[in-house]
Amino acid sequence: MKRIQIINGPNLNLLGKREPGVYGNQSFESFFEELKAKYPQMELLYFQSNSEGAIIDKIHETGFTLDGIILNAGAYTHTSVAIADAIRSVAAPVIEVHISNVFKRETFRHHSYLSEVCKGCIVGFGMDSYRLAVEALK
Repeated sequence: MKRIQIINGPNLNLLGKREPGVYGNQSFESFFEELKAKYPQMELLYFQSNSEGAIIDKIHETGFTLDGIILNAGAYTHTSVAIADAIRSVAAPVIEVHISNVFKRETFRHHSYLSEVCKGCIVGFGMDSYRLAVEALK
């Protein structure tokens, strides 16, 4: 059984409430239950933090023992060399995901410090971005 860690960064705890025109109306918790039901042959784990250090700690904790990490680092995508270094340091493949198409948004969102150290990047498919990442790690 493959074990996959999903990590969500800052403000993603507000999914379903935050900017529904951009992020939709569904909470991540309800989506996560649907995702687990769709992939009963996989162990999907979920972690969310608004803190950069906690995200790095979770990458370190799971990056040597699990089969993959799906990471939506939120705004840290565009600012965090430290998260990029954490990804670079672990053995598990990491897939960067974004719910919105960041290339249709503000210019500062067009650059990712994480993309070059990730196995791949999936953007703009709403919550389905996470499912596509699971498929890529399957």
